[in-house]
Amino acid sequence: MARRVLVCTAASAALLLSPALVPVAAAADDPSARELVDQAKENLLDARSVHLELTDRGADTRTSKTQPTSMDLALDQDGNCAGSLRMGSGGGSVEIVKRGDEVWMKPDTAFWKAQVPGAQGDAVAELFKNRYIHGSTNDAMLKGMADTCDLTSFQKDITDDSSDAGRLTKGAETKVDGTDVIPLKGTSEGKQAVLYVTSDAPHRLVRATQKGGGTDMTLSFSDYGKPVPSKTPSADDSVDVGKLQDELQSV
Repeated sequence: MARRVLVCTAASAALLLSPALVPVAAAADDPSARELVDQAKENLLDARSVHLELTDRGADTRTSKTQPTSMDLALDQDGNCAGSLRMGSGGGSVEIVKRGDEVWMKPDTAFWKAQVPGAQGDAVAELFKNRYIHGSTNDAMLKGMADTCDLTSFQKDITDDSSDAGRLTKGAETKVDGTDVIPLKGTSEGKQAVLYVTSDAPHRLVRATQKGGGTDMTLSFSDYGKPVPSKTPSADDSVDVGKLQDELQSV
């Protein structure tokens, strides 16, 4: 599940940054749309770390308890991350922390009940209430969530994308969260796409949106190169993943 949303996020970013999105030439006295796209893509691919925020308001996502409607995650090329995911249709949320090969995952009550059916979901939610499940990347139950932290894989998906797309045109300079940006607008696979790239160098992608055909997605990028928070949950706030496995096998 978690890995799926990362792949979808990368695919969306890849589609928007694809060379097939042919920018329309701009005036000679400022960066062209092509230059802005190329530099934004290069800076994203070169980033050692980034803070990624995803909001998905698509109809299918909103009605699914197993698909994230939002993600807020700081991640780096070493596989470290910290953040959270929120599911659609009352499916709850889950916090995640990963350092090296150690993983901590803290679902809320709604998440447990959505993921574990029947009375067992209620029992698990109560047993692990407000505590992290702790284990390693070798644990099958945590691996999918841990894979979400793979910034290098995210960047590779952007590099490998070869989707067909349309043309991008430059809009008037505006602001995104107080940052001066240039919107690059176009159509891709029947969806309206907008890239917001910083006006000043280094030109970085700070927001990308896709709308149309049942899609309504926003991706925000910030904190390029900023270290992922290194604090990990305490032993008192954590439960070994083996206890969860025992609980699920007991019913």
